[in-house]
Amino acid sequence: MGINFDELKKKAQETFDQNAGKLEQGIDKASGFAKSKFGQHSAKIDDVSTKAKDLVHKNTSEGRNGGNPER
Repeated sequence: MGINFDELKKKAQETFDQNAGKLEQGIDKASGFAKSKFGQHSAKIDDVSTKAKDLVHKNTSEGRNGGNPER
């Protein structure tokens, strides 16, 4: 019995697509918490938060298909 990595990848991508908004909310919440503790580094926290959101967008179906959800 082997692991079907293609099926596992497909399920992970579907879950990612369905929960992209929740991931962004989590990033915002974590960013706000970090800023409350380390406010002097808020510019760096914002930069990391932006990069994390970009990664979320890149890994949704639209991002994987170059902005075309029909692919």
